[in-house]
Amino acid sequence: MTTPAPSLMEFPCRFAIKVIGNATDGFEQQVAAIVARHVDEDCIHEIAKRASSAGKYQSVTVTIEAHSRAQLDEVYAELTATPEILMAL
Repeated sequence: MTTPAPSLMEFPCRFAIKVIGNATDGFEQQVAAIVARHVDEDCIHEIAKRASSAGKYQSVTVTIEAHSRAQLDEVYAELTATPEILMAL
């Protein structure tokens, strides 16, 4: 059994999660709801959205106070498993 590599990040820290998907009604709320399942409300610092130049895609950036690598892994796992989300960075 291998041990996980040590994290290069020090926790807690501010961390921006960028999510990209098709520009649909409710996309921002869907992303916010997913993140909120893994992060306390007082640890969500900012939510910003931006449409692509043609308006077909939308990005949502959620800045959180992350407390562990495992927490970030859980957030990314749920985001990337959601069909409406094309990419999570």
